[in-house]
Amino acid sequence: MSADRYYNILDQTWPAARTFHIEGWVVRQGLGGGSRVSAATATSPDADPALMEDAQAGLNQVAVVRVQSGDEAIDARLAQQGYIKRDETILMEAPVAKIAAPPPPVTAFTVAWPPLFVQTELWADHGIKAPRIAVMARAANPKCTLLGRLHDQIAGTGFVACTGEIAMAHAIEVHPDFRRQNLARNMMRAAAIWAQDQGARRLCVAVTHANTGARALYASLGMRTVGHYHYREKPHTT
Repeated sequence: MSADRYYNILDQTWPAARTFHIEGWVVRQGLGGGSRVSAATATSPDADPALMEDAQAGLNQVAVVRVQSGDEAIDARLAQQGYIKRDETILMEAPVAKIAAPPPPVTAFTVAWPPLFVQTELWADHGIKAPRIAVMARAANPKCTLLGRLHDQIAGTGFVACTGEIAMAHAIEVHPDFRRQNLARNMMRAAAIWAQDQGARRLCVAVTHANTGARALYASLGMRTVGHYHYREKPHTT
């Protein structure tokens, strides 16, 4: 399966508020939901960055581009123009059947949308506030939230959405006091079981290259790299 399929899954399960097609570009309006929903992507190796910059300015957004596999020409052009490279990210996936082992009792659950207040509180503690909750709300696919518990306390939360035969997990967060106790692993197992129930055959995540702990966890679940991207952001001028 090509990396393009996974980029599309990323956009469908973590959607922008609006999407615009201009010459050489797809421009997204994120409404404060972060780079995943506000970064533009090139549709041509000859795309003119100035057109994208004007469109982003019209949306009151900084000029940010998601550089994907095959975008080497655009990447080089943006680098020459001083765009800063950041947030190298890997897309990983595995068959749901490989992950969907039942978690230990009373450790990981799926919760029908919308999330519980305690989940939004935990997300907020990790910088996932109302604009990103709104991203989850926009996902029209089958979706649910993940709730992790340890020692009779709410300790983790996450979001998963499904489109066709692929589900994607997002915003997996564990309270610092409960890390390294297999809670994220158990939430991923719950996500895989839910995805299987929706008819999905594969489970995907996006993880930054710098997050070595999460990458190791996903690899231990049998997930493999299927794509990558990074951002190029135009420096702010004073």
